[in-house]
Amino acid sequence: MIDYHLHLWPHSKSSVWYDIDQIALYCERAQANGVNEIALTEHAHRFREVLSVVGPFWERYGHEPTSQAMADYFDFHARNSLEEYVTLAQRAKDEGLPVKIGMEVDYYRDQMDDVSALLNDYPFDVLIGSVHWLGTWQFDDIDNDVQMALWKTNDLDESWRAYADALDELASTGAVDVLAHPDLIKVAGFQPGHPELYWDAMADAAQRADISIECSSAGWKKPIGEQYPAEGFLDRLVERGLTFTTASDAHADERVGERASDLAVLLEARGVHEVASYEKRQRRMVPLRSN
Repeated sequence: MIDYHLHLWPHSKSSVWYDIDQIALYCERAQANGVNEIALTEHAHRFREVLSVVGPFWERYGHEPTSQAMADYFDFHARNSLEEYVTLAQRAKDEGLPVKIGMEVDYYRDQMDDVSALLNDYPFDVLIGSVHWLGTWQFDDIDNDVQMALWKTNDLDESWRAYADALDELASTGAVDVLAHPDLIKVAGFQPGHPELYWDAMADAAQRADISIECSSAGWKKPIGEQYPAEGFLDRLVERGLTFTTASDAHADERVGERASDLAVLLEARGVHEVASYEKRQRRMVPLRSN
């Protein structure tokens, strides 16, 4: 199996990355969980170079109550060197660790071409894409009372529709190879009466872009209490012939490859026995299970 969603970010206002030993520990944990290939996919928003390209986009949404929260968020996170991150990931790969050089590319409305131009200068194996905010509303920041309050005032169907539209734009730009946790919008447990309407829209967008889909165990840790994507959504993706990666969205070694076998069971039950592996952003299919 593979785990194509692992982070190495510092938990403080610093630019100090983990070292090669931390990556080696990730690989050991992965192997113990039956995972033989991992991708390091730190968030794009944690790098100064990305911020210099997208700029203070939250100022375009100054009327939103969450604009200041977004400004504070970037002030905290956008402190790290993209060059240092890629150099560390390349070193791990050169030393024979089973890693891919990747990044989780955050969605920036109407700015994905600029982000792509920056990332094209680096030797990435795989780029996974995610939508974590709509405007300045970080709908998945379940620990932020300001952000969570909007779930009670925003129209539920409109929120899901806006998310589906953002995912469509992200996929259609060709900026990423994989859609991470594609139904993340459900994270806090707020679901419309007919989520299948939005599942279909997102599945159609992924099919048009011929993009792979991440099947992730991370949702089992969230209030929604289910994997990404939901089983009904997963069915639609399989029906459209999409390819998949598996992931744990781990921020610490103890969660690398978490519940990988459960993800395999979900995919195998739908006739999926291969997953997408990437090298220099080229997809090739490998067995879902290595034994």
